[in-house]
Amino acid sequence: MKTILLTGFAPFGADTFNPSWEALTLLPDRWSGVRLVKRRLPVAYDRVAGLLAQAVEEVRPDGVLCIGQAGGRTGLTPELVAINWKDAVLPDNDGVQYGGVPICPEGPAAYFATVPVKEMAAAIGQAGVPASLSYSAGAYVCNTTMYCLLRLLEGRYPDLQGGFLHVPYACEQVLGRPGVPSLPLPLIAEGIQAAALAVAEGLERAENRP
Repeated sequence: MKTILLTGFAPFGADTFNPSWEALTLLPDRWSGVRLVKRRLPVAYDRVAGLLAQAVEEVRPDGVLCIGQAGGRTGLTPELVAINWKDAVLPDNDGVQYGGVPICPEGPAAYFATVPVKEMAAAIGQAGVPASLSYSAGAYVCNTTMYCLLRLLEGRYPDLQGGFLHVPYACEQVLGRPGVPSLPLPLIAEGIQAAALAVAEGLERAENRP
C-alpha cells in the first residue's frame, strides 16, 4: 500500500474557508489500495517549510501532494514548476509580505514537480472534474511551499515524489459574487482523490521499470 501525504492550507486573506483543506476532510484515510494522510499547513512563508519537513519525517510517505487555493481558476491545476521567488501584494497570515526576494538564495531558479502532472490532470478529468496543467504556481505561499517541498525531497528523500495541486474556490466562497468561478466542494475532493491515485500509480510504474 502506497502512502500519500496530502497537505492543505488554513484560510487566508478575507476568506474564512479554504477548499484546499476542507476538501481533504471529505476524503477517506484508505482508498483503492492507497493510504491518505492529511495535514493542515499555515499560510505563512517563514513557517511552512519547517512544518512540511516535520510532516514528511513523521509520516514517511511514498509521495507528497500539497494543495492550495487559486481563486479565479475554473478547475483543478497540477503545477509543473515552482520558482525561487516570493512576491505578492497580500501579506501572509503572520503579516509577512515579500516584494520580490528569493525563497532560497543558494537554491536553483526553479524546481520541476516529480509527480506525473500530465497523468494527474488526465485522471482528474476522467473523474468528471475540470482540470488542466498549470505552468505557474504564482509567487505567494503556495509557490514557496512547492519549492521548499521539492528542495527537501531532493536533499533528504530522493526516492519520494512531490508536487502541488491548485484548486478553485468552493461554491460556498462565492455566494453573492456572480461570475466568479467555483466548484462544489465534494467535486473538488473527488478531483484530489483522483490526483492522489495517479501519484500512487506513478510510483508503482516507477518501481516496475526494468
